[in-house]
Amino acid sequence: MGLYTISTNVVLQFQSLSPNLFLKSYSTRKRSFLARNTTSTQPSSNGYPSPPTPTTQNTSFPGKPEADVVVIGSGIAGLSCAGLLSRYQQDVLVLESHSLPGGAAHSFEKKGYKFDSGPSLFSGFQSRGPQANPLAQVLDALGESIPCANYDSWMVYLPEGDFLSRIGPTEFFKDLEKYASLDAAREWRKLLDAILPMSAAAMALPPLSIRGDWGVLSTAATRYAPSLLKSFAQMGPQGALSAMKLLRPFSEIVDSLELKEPFIRNWIDLLAFLLAGVKSNGILSAEMVYMFAEWYKPGCSLEYPIHGTGAVVDALVRGLQKFGGRISFKSHVENIVVENGQAVGVKLRSGQFVHAKKAVVSNASMWDTLDLLPKEVIPKSYQDRIKMTPQCESFMHLHLGFDAEGISKDLKIHHIVVNDWERGVDADQNVVLISIPSVLSPDLAPPGKHVLHAYMPGTEPFGLWEGLDRKSAEYKELKAKRSEVLWMAVERAVGPGFDREKCEVKLVGTPLTHRRFLRRNRGTYGPAIQAGKGTFPGHSTPIPQLYCCGDSTFPGIGVPAVAASGAIVANSLVSVSQHSELLDAVGI
Repeated sequence: MGLYTISTNVVLQFQSLSPNLFLKSYSTRKRSFLARNTTSTQPSSNGYPSPPTPTTQNTSFPGKPEADVVVIGSGIAGLSCAGLLSRYQQDVLVLESHSLPGGAAHSFEKKGYKFDSGPSLFSGFQSRGPQANPLAQVLDALGESIPCANYDSWMVYLPEGDFLSRIGPTEFFKDLEKYASLDAAREWRKLLDAILPMSAAAMALPPLSIRGDWGVLSTAATRYAPSLLKSFAQMGPQGALSAMKLLRPFSEIVDSLELKEPFIRNWIDLLAFLLAGVKSNGILSAEMVYMFAEWYKPGCSLEYPIHGTGAVVDALVRGLQKFGGRISFKSHVENIVVENGQAVGVKLRSGQFVHAKKAVVSNASMWDTLDLLPKEVIPKSYQDRIKMTPQCESFMHLHLGFDAEGISKDLKIHHIVVNDWERGVDADQNVVLISIPSVLSPDLAPPGKHVLHAYMPGTEPFGLWEGLDRKSAEYKELKAKRSEVLWMAVERAVGPGFDREKCEVKLVGTPLTHRRFLRRNRGTYGPAIQAGKGTFPGHSTPIPQLYCCGDSTFPGIGVPAVAASGAIVANSLVSVSQHSELLDAVGI
């Protein structure tokens, strides 16, 4: 959640071939933590519809309880993988624990308001060709598209002041001169001049061309060698050196440019944290360079999908089913079945066995996938690595539905509040993100109303909540206390016409909500892997025929990143010739 990373850079793609990365990974069996359960009207203690219970398990499938490939979870990664495999004419069955698809990325409805449960800031949906956004390439391969509203700015509320921050190459300089200093504007220009040329290398390999075996030399390296060499040549004598910087923490580039203005350093940390859950000293330069190319080049824009994030999920499901893929809801996977040392299927909580003839793909987190496996078949080194991987913290959420009367007609869709730079952007209770998508897609709320989602992006300590009874007075008191910073940020963003007491829908989500609805270890945002100090696992695992996709895997956290991870797994399960034919078919 947060601003989602677009990390599909040229050199990092090949890291998925490294032997030490053939470990396991996260996938998004994530049931949308805020999803509407269509079979139950009983609310949870948070006011959100309750998740399905074991007694509501589905025991019937669209077709036989077997497939070439069984995909655990219908998050963005799982759907991207399953859709492409169906496009490759594989028999695919997606097993989703919840009653709706999409994991953390789908929408849910309450009292006529349609809420995004997770991601809300997007770009690149309309991009096409080799340098397109990974999710756009997957949708293109599935023959799907998403209508979007375009915009170019969001409101920021910083210690220095409140202002409308515009993407693009010029407008931000005016904000820097007004709210920071002339030196800050000069340093920003110096940064753009240094890193934008690197974007050609960071975007040289199409995400859809990557696979997790040596066939990548054919589908990616050889196929796109001319564009890769051209990008190096355009960077001049330092081209190769600059390309290697893409694999290092972005703070090293910042330091090498001798950028000292506090505002610039803070702003860069904020962007890095919103992209990947770490500051500039922990994010790979490739991720930041790709983001700068998306947001600070001429003609760039942001996009919000008309009809909400659920429209993205609907498009992926349509693509899956168009090519014969199947999806089964309320089908909770209890165990991954391993026989003769390899994954052969899954066992559902209902007791039913689902056979996977070729592979099982897990879209659950690395920690949760580990729990699905028989302990005796997992190498201790693998278990230790997963358990030792650091985690981002969890979330606080606020979902509101309210009357638009008295609210400014110039209300923006996105707002970012930073309370204190000194505490750091990764400090708890410090940074709040707000999305009001009804500004651009009015159908998400009843006529004359607004729908709002505010959240703290992966900074809420799970330890504060661990062990609490969700029905206890202690839990309710802590929920009211820890959500107050969200309410204050909303009041600041929406303006004097907003009255919290008059909201028609008020839902507060906590780390326990996250853990319960997403079935996600500690309700975590994902792995907190520091660039230069660790690497994201690839898609392979020590168990033959078991693969993983999602934000615990290469290339990392974020909607485009997990879409890319799903595509990598799908590509890896088919022949190089099939993969190449798909690239030809979509014009990449």
